Amino acid sequence: MTEHHRRHARQDDIDVLVAGAGPTGSTLAADLLRRGLRVRVVNKAPHAFEGSRAKGIQPRTQEVLEDFGVLHEAHAEGGPYPLAGLHLGPVTAPWKMQQRSKPTPDVPYPNILLLPQHRTDAILHRLLERLGLSIEYGVALEGFEQDADGVTARLSTGEQVRSKYLVGADGGASAVREATGLGFVGETDNSDKTLIIDCTIDGLSRDRWHMWPRASAGACPLPHSDQFQVMIRLKSGETPNTDHAALVEQFHALVGLKLRDITWTSVFRPNVRLVEHYRQGRVFLAGDAAHVHTPAGAQGLNTGVQDAYNLGWKLGQVIAGAPDSLLDSYEAERLPIAAGVLGKSSELYQSLSKHSVAGLKRGDEERQLGLTYTGGPLAPADAPATKTLHVGDRAPDAPCTAPGSSRLFDIYQGPHFTLLAFGPNATEALPELIWPAEGAELRRYAIRSGRGIDNDYITDTTGKLASIYGVDGDALILIRPDGYIGGIITTDWAATFATTANAFIPR
Repeated sequence: MTEHHRRHARQDDIDVLVAGAGPTGSTLAADLLRRGLRVRVVNKAPHAFEGSRAKGIQPRTQEVLEDFGVLHEAHAEGGPYPLAGLHLGPVTAPWKMQQRSKPTPDVPYPNILLLPQHRTDAILHRLLERLGLSIEYGVALEGFEQDADGVTARLSTGEQVRSKYLVGADGGASAVREATGLGFVGETDNSDKTLIIDCTIDGLSRDRWHMWPRASAGACPLPHSDQFQVMIRLKSGETPNTDHAALVEQFHALVGLKLRDITWTSVFRPNVRLVEHYRQGRVFLAGDAAHVHTPAGAQGLNTGVQDAYNLGWKLGQVIAGAPDSLLDSYEAERLPIAAGVLGKSSELYQSLSKHSVAGLKRGDEERQLGLTYTGGPLAPADAPATKTLHVGDRAPDAPCTAPGSSRLFDIYQGPHFTLLAFGPNATEALPELIWPAEGAELRRYAIRSGRGIDNDYITDTTGKLASIYGVDGDALILIRPDGYIGGIITTDWAATFATTANAFIPR
């Protein structure tokens, strides 16, 4: 334990203890750290994850990574999904699994990114290091007690850690979830097993995601390496053998090719489960600790990262003095999303189980750009809307001109709220709106049409900003720190803004 951690342990007072240093826990820790909170991350495993496992970064998750300033690293280390190559006897047929879309003003990253999980972890871990945090590997959470003021956790080192909140991001076998006693509803099919192998394959082209339907095998080339992720679905009742020599022999018998230089293996079983609650007092669950998926559709890692992105700003605001009910909105917003994603990934997996080509196709639903919190506790269904957006929708990107910025996502980047004023009346009201000094900052911008750069304005030089946001009159649009619409105000500016912001701000 570092001197930094010893100091906080003696003070018996950190803000958040995070169990698990995978993509979910690391995203949460990064978001909390940039809010100035005191955070520790413990991880039961002795080192970072080393395999490719979850390898698809969806467009919405790329936007999250951009907000943290690390998307350029992900793009440098990842690549596009290749065409599938279906090996049907002597014929190899190309098949486009992913529709390649061109960037648009509102969706800058429309396509899934192929990035092995260990590289995603490494990118986030480097970010944590830059933010001053060292992950505590080989340290397990062995239990905890909570009271009205905080949580006392027992670690495998013998240390007791006192924190305001505890978050379990410690995977499908979550010790935090187990300790809460919350039900993990669903099923695991132990008769259906798939071997996953990271390796090199002699004599196999790297421009296709190779699939041998009759052998129930596939090999996806991993970018910027000579490795493939190989998947071999076993027959019912077949016992998996992860001995390297046995894997080499098995793959050769199935497809006639030789694999070598195996660096990681795993046995996957379809496991579809959803926790009954995301919160128990001061304890929260996120990622695989709350929901586990089939691998079809590349949804699990992405859903976990977005859990963390939803929870981080809410923890920061409540610690600063916002109402505790804001934390209840975490479950209310994220649990229905996970339930829907579980259904979609299970549907795709069943199609693959039947060797259906439909199971290979991926579309807009998997990109997670259309997920909305409309109808939830922070986004009433009857709230005012624009021609294109409702409260609770993702706030789209758009071109604009402002000092140091050429798009709205530049302006949204960071842990703050953003308030956009359209029209002269909303612009006049903008500086008079009350926002507390505690918690996340509110950055205010007036939108004007025309050309030029002014420190007091965002200029909609093309007209696309107003069109994308569906505004043709006076309106205030509040953007939450996680990039969703927090409020749309069209009349009675000060009073309506105060009512809208009341759910988010310290009192």
